[in-house]
Amino acid sequence: MKLAVLYAGQGAQHPGMGREFYEDFPAFRAAFDSAALEFDLHRVCFEDPDGVLNQTEYTQPCMVAFACGVSAVLAEKGVQPSYAAGLSLGEYSALEAAGVFTAKQAIELAAYRGKAMADAAKGIDCGMTAVLNLDRDALAVCCEEASALGCVQICNYNCPGQLVIGGEKAAVDKAAELAKAAGARRCIPLKVSGPFHTRLMAPAGDALAKRFETEVFGEMQVPVLFNCLGREMPDGSSIPALLVKQVQSSVYMEDTLRRLGQLGVDHILEVGPGNALSGFVKKTLPGVVCASVETPAQLDAVLTAWKEEQ
Repeated sequence: MKLAVLYAGQGAQHPGMGREFYEDFPAFRAAFDSAALEFDLHRVCFEDPDGVLNQTEYTQPCMVAFACGVSAVLAEKGVQPSYAAGLSLGEYSALEAAGVFTAKQAIELAAYRGKAMADAAKGIDCGMTAVLNLDRDALAVCCEEASALGCVQICNYNCPGQLVIGGEKAAVDKAAELAKAAGARRCIPLKVSGPFHTRLMAPAGDALAKRFETEVFGEMQVPVLFNCLGREMPDGSSIPALLVKQVQSSVYMEDTLRRLGQLGVDHILEVGPGNALSGFVKKTLPGVVCASVETPAQLDAVLTAWKEEQ
């Protein structure tokens, strides 16, 4: 079995995520509790009585804390992936699992990133829209034409038949209109708080670059496939530079999955609430065994089933 672990990104969060792991596993608790944040992580992640979990500056550290905790449990259970990757924010969780960051670092960096992205989005009338069943070249033409009205880019290449455009709302709406005229089956506006993974996030990239100057990056123990490349890091590049680029560049998830297939991966474990990435896997690599894990019971069931395969 050649295993890759994928980490979910922003959008999958919900109150209560991680509570069962926290109650059942000391390793999860140690990772989850390692960071010093400006808010009560337990209160927001497990209960969210104030309704702030969906705000970017809260979402990001909560999601990474959950993922770091599950990674600690996986390591305790002897699960050793051959590769790791994540969707957008999930890349920080993948880097933590690979040994580049400690759990404390990853969670605190996610909090910093979330605030930087929220700050960059202030004052922008933004939008993001999922475009179904239109190829990337045709959609790029639509974005180019609509860019007369403002910034609009393909910000997510999720899987065959699912792309996401983002930027300034007028331009995004125009690109969606053109996409439908070009043959897109549907264009679905998404509820977002910023023009993520577009050039409008450049101020967040600048803030991250400054923060990374004070961070120590560990040696990568497991190869990570990077969002802005859709593959492993090439010689001559650096993780800080790729993370700065990532926040303001497209997420090449379909390319990442195809590369995992080329590398011989035959099992993929999605870590995070929800199963969006598993859906992308099924559409991109239909022959690969894939499962998502959000609770201890799900994890036990998956590991038992996969052990019986061997």
